[in-house]
Amino acid sequence: MTSNNSSSGKFSDFFKVLPQYFLPHHFLSSWMYRLTRITWRPLKNLAIKAVIRLYDVDMKQAQINNIEQFTSFNDFFTRELKPEARPLCAGQHSIACPVDGRISQIGKIENEDIFQAKGQSFSLTNLLGGSQQDANAFLNGNFTTIYLSPRDYHRIHMPFNGRLERMLHIPGRLFSVNPATTRRVPGLFARNERVVSIFSTDIGPMAVILVGAIFVSSMDTVWAGTITPSRSKNIRAWQYEPQGEQAIYLNKGDELGRFNMGSTVILLFGENQMQWLENLNAGDPVEMGMLLGTK
Repeated sequence: MTSNNSSSGKFSDFFKVLPQYFLPHHFLSSWMYRLTRITWRPLKNLAIKAVIRLYDVDMKQAQINNIEQFTSFNDFFTRELKPEARPLCAGQHSIACPVDGRISQIGKIENEDIFQAKGQSFSLTNLLGGSQQDANAFLNGNFTTIYLSPRDYHRIHMPFNGRLERMLHIPGRLFSVNPATTRRVPGLFARNERVVSIFSTDIGPMAVILVGAIFVSSMDTVWAGTITPSRSKNIRAWQYEPQGEQAIYLNKGDELGRFNMGSTVILLFGENQMQWLENLNAGDPVEMGMLLGTK
């Protein structure tokens, strides 16, 4: 019985994932960018009501809960929450969850292999755009991958106090990041377009990686605005000043960026920097601000 169910699941995943290899990912996402910014009231209100109903979105937590006040669907999708809706974990050495979502995977980086799903892993170096220097900082460290569904809050916040050292925009595909695709597309998170932010913290280097997906119309950071979509087919890199007026410091809980439509965040820490809470497992729901780990 288990074998039949497993085979059925594999075939189901195969037929869900196969068409994605042939879809014009960026073309579809560019149209989504335009559609989600339409300000015509009847259309944007219809779309907002449909998503609230379909995904059971809790609007009581939102700073604005009257849909008429949202200028566009994207304005609703990136809505701000009331401050009390997401308490921030206390403690100098506590590491906060950066987003609402569900843990896809959590654990150790095995040398430079990051676990994706049963039978699938991806390279730390590939994830970071081929930079061995950046990868060396996280060898044998810790990672977690958190998936955001359409019902979730889509702003990303700092897990720990840090100074921004480097940002990378790495072009790539835009496969879906849903569980079926994660199980079936090899090296998914190192193939999709992504924005990598590397911070210096009191416990060592920390990377916060925003992974794009199909229909994710753009990704923003608070210091650079909209990073994607981009016409560039090459990796773009930005270095930031270590001190002075140009240096960028963010405290735990500060807004870091946002997804315009949903996707995935990956956190990386170096070896022996920190440890995840023992009771966290793949599949667990999480909320921004809750305790994920400690120094």
